[in-house]
Amino acid sequence: MNALLTSVRRSRLIVFLIALAGLAGGCQSKTAAPPVSADAWAVVNGREITRDDVERSFRRNLQAPPPSSEEETAAAKLEMLDQLVVQDLLLAKARELKIELPDTELDAAYVEARKDIPDESFKQELARRNLTAADMREGLRRDMLVQKLLEREVVSRVTVTDQEVVAFFESNRAQFNRTEDAYRIAQIVITPVRDARIANRTGNDATTPQEAAVKVRTVMDRLKAGAPFADVAADLSEDPESAPRGGDLGFVPVSALQQAPPALRDAVLNGTPGSARLLSGGGAHTVVLVLAKDPAGQKDLSMPEVKDAITQGLRTRREQLLRAAYLGAIRNDAVVVNLIARRLVESQGKMPSVAPAAPGTR
Repeated sequence: MNALLTSVRRSRLIVFLIALAGLAGGCQSKTAAPPVSADAWAVVNGREITRDDVERSFRRNLQAPPPSSEEETAAAKLEMLDQLVVQDLLLAKARELKIELPDTELDAAYVEARKDIPDESFKQELARRNLTAADMREGLRRDMLVQKLLEREVVSRVTVTDQEVVAFFESNRAQFNRTEDAYRIAQIVITPVRDARIANRTGNDATTPQEAAVKVRTVMDRLKAGAPFADVAADLSEDPESAPRGGDLGFVPVSALQQAPPALRDAVLNGTPGSARLLSGGGAHTVVLVLAKDPAGQKDLSMPEVKDAITQGLRTRREQLLRAAYLGAIRNDAVVVNLIARRLVESQGKMPSVAPAAPGTR
């Protein structure tokens, strides 16, 4: 039960935006006003993010087993701080635009996220992470507000015209001519060994069977909570070729599927569009999603499935670009001072045992 309160609005979207905007590498060199408290780890437009904020978010998102070394833990907390910086900027924008989250909507999402978790298990997990139910609700509230903002400022502004759909079809007509039946499938791959190349948005790579087992639980929790398959694949899949495409392998002919391992072949051929299935063996895991079945023959735009597929593909590309641009614009005007990163540099990589000093002090 790794993703205790994961939802479709989960903050992996924020991690994606970090990767696109290049925030993980550092902060602007502008000077911010001193923080209110000595416990600040970062200052964002005069608002502080404290050690407690980072620690609480770290525990809420902690995977088991936790990082095995002090350096890995410090790196994970720096990444969490970067996420909180971006979240702070987006929440401030939501306040500026007067975007609100009704309590009834939060209550419904909270109940939905908990519905398959027994009360006793939930309490034990909260205790293990040293969190309260209020902590989990607050994390969910912030995630949902960010999602509302992005839906309003990004998703709702993406349009695809009929002319663009026609132009794409005419330029790619050959790919809509099937000589045999084919299945469009997507996958999330998790291996129990260190991979030579990781191309997912978070850089996450399971390196042991135990880590792979924990990671696949995280994946299944997110999918079960309603997170889009493409987002989970882009965040966590270890297949370097398909992860950047949200796990999409395109249409695979039946003849090629017949050459695949029996478990994979049967999962696809016996699956129905929209169904996902977990395949595990030898410490590795693959989640296979059947997106569509396409019979042999020449397709044209009179077929709803063809037009819908083109429209969705164009929307996805445009939405990803607009998200990156939107966050880049917000980030460009921000004044951010990463105090804990400064202290780590000063201490040659040793995590300070006390809170960092205020800007301009020693």
